Amino acid sequence: MNKWLKKSLFILFSIVTFGLVTPPASLAIQAKPSEDVTKSPFNEDRIEHVVPPIIVEDQLQLSKEQVLANILTEAEQKSFIKFGDKIGVVIEDEFKDIIFPRMEEIITYYLDVENDEQFQHLMVSKPSGGTGEKIFHIYNTQTGEDVLRFHVRRDNRPLEGYWFNFHYHTYHDSFRSHKDLGSIYWDKNTPPNWMSYH
Repeated sequence: MNKWLKKSLFILFSIVTFGLVTPPASLAIQAKPSEDVTKSPFNEDRIEHVVPPIIVEDQLQLSKEQVLANILTEAEQKSFIKFGDKIGVVIEDEFKDIIFPRMEEIITYYLDVENDEQFQHLMVSKPSGGTGEKIFHIYNTQTGEDVLRFHVRRDNRPLEGYWFNFHYHTYHDSFRSHKDLGSIYWDKNTPPNWMSYH
Protein backbone atom coordinates (compact mmCIF):
# COMPACT_ATOMS: atom_id res chain seq x y z
CA MET A 1 0.00 0.00 0.00
CA ASN A 2 1.30 3.47 -0.82
CA LYS A 3 2.87 5.38 2.05
CA TRP A 4 0.52 8.36 1.68
CA LEU A 5 -2.53 6.07 1.55
CA LYS A 6 -1.45 4.33 4.78
CA LYS A 7 -0.92 7.65 6.50
CA SER A 8 -4.26 8.98 5.24
CA LEU A 9 -6.12 5.88 6.45
CA PHE A 10 -4.29 6.01 9.80
CA ILE A 11 -5.24 9.67 10.30
CA LEU A 12 -8.83 9.16 9.11
CA PHE A 13 -9.24 6.16 11.43
CA SER A 14 -7.86 8.17 14.36
CA ILE A 15 -10.12 11.15 13.64
CA VAL A 16 -13.29 9.10 13.19
CA THR A 17 -12.74 7.15 16.42
CA PHE A 18 -11.16 10.15 18.16
CA GLY A 19 -8.26 8.02 19.21
CA LEU A 20 -10.48 5.82 21.41
CA VAL A 21 -9.72 2.82 19.20
CA THR A 22 -6.21 1.99 18.10
CA PRO A 23 -5.79 1.85 14.32
CA PRO A 24 -4.86 -1.55 12.87
CA ALA A 25 -1.15 -2.33 13.12
CA SER A 26 -0.89 -2.69 9.34
CA LEU A 27 -1.63 1.04 9.03
CA ALA A 28 0.89 2.04 11.68
CA ILE A 29 3.87 0.28 10.11
CA GLN A 30 5.98 2.79 8.25
CA ALA A 31 8.78 2.30 5.80
CA LYS A 32 12.17 3.58 6.88
CA PRO A 33 12.35 7.23 5.76
CA SER A 34 14.93 8.07 3.15
CA GLU A 35 17.68 10.53 4.02
CA ASP A 36 16.31 13.04 1.53
CA VAL A 37 12.99 13.32 3.37
CA THR A 38 14.55 13.66 6.82
CA LYS A 39 16.98 16.33 5.66
CA SER A 40 14.27 18.36 3.95
CA PRO A 41 13.01 21.30 6.03
CA PHE A 42 9.54 20.72 4.57
CA ASN A 43 8.63 17.06 4.99
CA GLU A 44 5.42 15.05 4.56
CA ASP A 45 4.61 14.98 8.28
CA ARG A 46 3.71 18.64 8.10
CA ILE A 47 1.55 18.15 4.99
CA GLU A 48 -0.61 15.33 6.36
CA HIS A 49 -2.36 17.61 8.87
CA VAL A 50 -3.47 20.12 6.24
CA VAL A 51 -7.07 19.26 5.37
CA PRO A 52 -9.63 21.45 3.59
CA PRO A 53 -11.95 23.12 6.18
CA ILE A 54 -15.14 21.52 4.79
CA ILE A 55 -13.78 18.00 5.37
CA VAL A 56 -12.63 18.86 8.89
CA GLU A 57 -16.08 20.22 9.76
CA ASP A 58 -17.81 17.07 8.45
CA GLN A 59 -15.38 14.81 10.29
CA LEU A 60 -15.82 16.70 13.57
CA GLN A 61 -19.61 16.40 13.30
CA LEU A 62 -19.34 12.65 12.74
CA SER A 63 -16.72 12.38 15.45
CA LYS A 64 -18.93 14.14 18.00
CA GLU A 65 -21.70 11.59 17.41
CA GLN A 66 -19.16 8.78 17.63
CA VAL A 67 -17.62 10.20 20.80
CA LEU A 68 -21.08 10.45 22.39
CA ALA A 69 -21.90 6.86 21.40
CA ASN A 70 -18.56 5.65 22.79
CA ILE A 71 -18.98 7.54 26.06
CA LEU A 72 -22.53 6.22 26.55
CA THR A 73 -21.44 2.64 25.82
CA GLU A 74 -18.49 2.96 28.19
CA ALA A 75 -20.68 4.57 30.86
CA GLU A 76 -23.06 1.61 30.82
CA GLN A 77 -20.20 -0.91 30.85
CA LYS A 78 -18.43 0.82 33.74
CA SER A 79 -21.71 0.94 35.69
CA PHE A 80 -22.09 -2.84 35.48
CA ILE A 81 -18.43 -3.33 36.35
CA LYS A 82 -19.13 -1.23 39.47
CA PHE A 83 -22.18 -3.35 40.39
CA GLY A 84 -20.40 -6.68 39.98
CA ASP A 85 -22.37 -9.91 39.63
CA LYS A 86 -23.90 -9.90 43.07
CA ILE A 87 -25.57 -6.49 42.87
CA GLY A 88 -25.87 -6.22 39.08
CA VAL A 89 -28.17 -9.22 38.73
CA VAL A 90 -30.62 -7.75 41.25
CA ILE A 91 -30.78 -4.13 40.05
CA GLU A 92 -30.04 -4.53 36.31
CA ASP A 93 -33.58 -4.03 34.99
CA GLU A 94 -34.40 -0.99 37.12
CA PHE A 95 -31.02 0.55 36.35
CA LYS A 96 -31.54 0.14 32.59
CA ASP A 97 -35.16 1.35 32.71
CA ILE A 98 -34.92 4.25 35.16
CA ILE A 99 -31.38 5.38 36.03
CA PHE A 100 -29.35 4.91 32.85
CA PRO A 101 -31.76 6.86 30.58
CA ARG A 102 -31.33 9.83 32.95
CA MET A 103 -27.55 9.42 32.82
CA GLU A 104 -27.72 9.39 29.01
CA GLU A 105 -29.79 12.56 29.07
CA ILE A 106 -27.26 14.39 31.28
CA ILE A 107 -24.23 13.22 29.26
CA THR A 108 -25.92 14.05 25.94
CA TYR A 109 -26.91 17.49 27.17
CA TYR A 110 -23.39 18.16 28.36
CA LEU A 111 -21.83 17.13 25.04
CA ASP A 112 -24.45 18.78 22.82
CA VAL A 113 -25.02 22.06 24.61
CA GLU A 114 -22.16 22.83 26.92
CA ASN A 115 -19.02 21.32 25.53
CA ASP A 116 -18.89 21.94 21.80
CA GLU A 117 -15.20 22.73 21.68
CA GLN A 118 -13.68 20.08 23.94
CA PHE A 119 -15.90 17.04 23.40
CA GLN A 120 -13.13 15.09 21.67
CA HIS A 121 -11.01 15.24 24.83
CA LEU A 122 -13.53 13.56 27.16
CA MET A 123 -13.01 10.11 28.66
CA VAL A 124 -14.81 7.87 31.18
CA SER A 125 -12.88 6.88 34.31
CA LYS A 126 -12.89 3.55 36.14
CA PRO A 127 -15.36 2.78 38.96
CA SER A 128 -14.38 2.36 42.59
CA GLY A 129 -14.92 -0.89 44.48
CA GLY A 130 -15.60 -1.65 48.13
CA THR A 131 -18.07 0.84 49.56
CA GLY A 132 -16.93 3.86 47.49
CA GLU A 133 -19.57 5.93 45.71
CA LYS A 134 -17.84 6.55 42.38
CA ILE A 135 -19.48 4.83 39.40
CA PHE A 136 -17.46 6.84 36.87
CA HIS A 137 -16.32 10.37 36.16
CA ILE A 138 -16.20 12.02 32.76
CA TYR A 139 -13.03 14.05 32.55
CA ASN A 140 -11.08 16.16 30.10
CA THR A 141 -7.90 14.35 29.09
CA GLN A 142 -6.12 17.62 28.25
CA THR A 143 -6.66 19.25 31.64
CA GLY A 144 -7.18 16.13 33.75
CA GLU A 145 -10.21 17.81 35.36
CA ASP A 146 -13.58 16.14 35.89
CA VAL A 147 -16.62 17.68 34.23
CA LEU A 148 -19.30 15.22 35.41
CA ARG A 149 -19.26 12.75 38.29
CA PHE A 150 -21.76 9.90 38.57
CA HIS A 151 -22.04 8.30 42.01
CA VAL A 152 -24.19 5.81 43.92
CA ARG A 153 -24.63 6.02 47.68
CA ARG A 154 -25.95 3.28 49.98
CA ASP A 155 -28.78 4.60 52.13
CA ASN A 156 -30.03 2.60 55.12
CA ARG A 157 -33.53 3.94 55.70
CA PRO A 158 -35.05 3.03 59.07
CA LEU A 159 -37.67 0.27 58.82
CA GLU A 160 -37.22 0.12 55.01
CA GLY A 161 -33.78 -1.33 54.46
CA TYR A 162 -31.03 -0.43 52.00
CA TRP A 163 -31.47 1.71 48.92
CA PHE A 164 -28.98 2.70 46.24
CA ASN A 165 -29.22 6.44 45.63
CA PHE A 166 -27.87 7.39 42.19
CA HIS A 167 -26.83 11.00 41.71
CA TYR A 168 -24.38 13.17 39.82
CA HIS A 169 -22.27 16.26 40.35
CA THR A 170 -21.09 18.90 37.87
CA TYR A 171 -18.17 21.28 37.73
CA HIS A 172 -20.61 24.24 37.80
CA ASP A 173 -20.68 24.30 41.61
CA SER A 174 -17.33 22.54 42.16
CA PHE A 175 -19.17 19.20 42.55
CA ARG A 176 -20.83 20.24 45.85
CA SER A 177 -24.52 19.60 45.22
CA HIS A 178 -26.08 16.20 44.64
CA LYS A 179 -28.37 16.08 41.62
CA ASP A 180 -30.68 13.12 42.02
CA LEU A 181 -31.08 10.45 39.31
CA GLY A 182 -33.25 8.09 41.36
CA SER A 183 -33.06 5.27 43.90
CA ILE A 184 -33.30 1.49 43.66
CA TYR A 185 -34.31 -0.68 46.60
CA TRP A 186 -31.88 -3.42 47.60
CA ASP A 187 -33.07 -5.36 50.66
CA LYS A 188 -33.16 -5.19 54.45
CA ASN A 189 -29.82 -7.01 54.52
CA THR A 190 -26.55 -5.15 54.00
CA PRO A 191 -25.54 -5.18 50.31
CA PRO A 192 -22.22 -6.73 49.29
CA ASN A 193 -19.29 -4.53 48.33
CA TRP A 194 -19.21 -2.99 44.89
CA MET A 195 -17.42 -5.01 42.23
CA SER A 196 -18.15 -8.27 44.09
CA TYR A 197 -18.32 -11.36 41.90
CA HIS A 198 -19.52 -14.89 42.57
